[in-house]
Amino acid sequence: MNAADRIMPRDKGAAPLDVVIAVMAFLAALALGASLVAERTAVGWRAGLAGKVTVQILPPAQGPVNEGLRRETDAALKVLRATAGIAHAAPLSEGDKLKLVQPWLGQGNMIAELPLPQLIDAEVVPGADVDVKGLADRLKQAAPDSLLDDHSHWIARLRDLAQSVVLTAYGILLLIAVATAATVAFATRAGLEAHSEMVTLLHRMGAHGGFIAGAFEWHYFRAALMAAAAGAALAAVFFLGAGGLQFAGVEAVPFLPPLALQPMELPWLLAVPAAAGVIALVTARLSVLAALRHIF
Repeated sequence: MNAADRIMPRDKGAAPLDVVIAVMAFLAALALGASLVAERTAVGWRAGLAGKVTVQILPPAQGPVNEGLRRETDAALKVLRATAGIAHAAPLSEGDKLKLVQPWLGQGNMIAELPLPQLIDAEVVPGADVDVKGLADRLKQAAPDSLLDDHSHWIARLRDLAQSVVLTAYGILLLIAVATAATVAFATRAGLEAHSEMVTLLHRMGAHGGFIAGAFEWHYFRAALMAAAAGAALAAVFFLGAGGLQFAGVEAVPFLPPLALQPMELPWLLAVPAAAGVIALVTARLSVLAALRHIF
């Protein structure tokens, strides 16, 4: 037992404080991990959409559907392959189109009977500047039922969505930090009152406020660090479990990206106990110094 522990021994009723800090650290680690997952997923989606254009050919309102789709698809392919900057263009197979709608409509014979539009996936040469508006006009002339999508709208939406998730996670982290500081401040005042006789004795012996505050701040620093480390470790187990589900082919939340963290991202969770310890240390010191000025 060091000098700080002799001055400020660990209270028997400190377990509730440890539990509260561990829970808040767990939530903070989840928020931090969610921000990392959102940012990584948005970058992957944007990379997948950038450099590609999609042509959608709707089933004709009149005439044979299959013949009309085939004729306009061939015409659109000729326009795309003749356009400078387009590296490759190919229509999606029936199986690929069914896979796109199965998450929303399920499986069954009904989907196969739906008049699905024909999709053409075209890749743009990296760095090439394709005149999207001019290409859309040429496609309309060759295939009147065609629609060109350069994914710029979706890329902007994904960027805004990722920023919203990250900012929300940071807001949650800020609220948790404030709650942690308030909890430590309350516990510090309670500990100071519980050890008022020892504090008074030290003051009369000439101990200055910084010495007394040091005993309290390192006490709560260690307590918060260990409790927050337990909470962050539990969050790491959660993310590892989500990664195990992904590896087993189980989708944790439909239509959402996997909640697993990459191995290189897991060390970021160490920032949670480190921040909790610093918050506890600073809060305890300020609380003790403020209380000593009021008492003495």
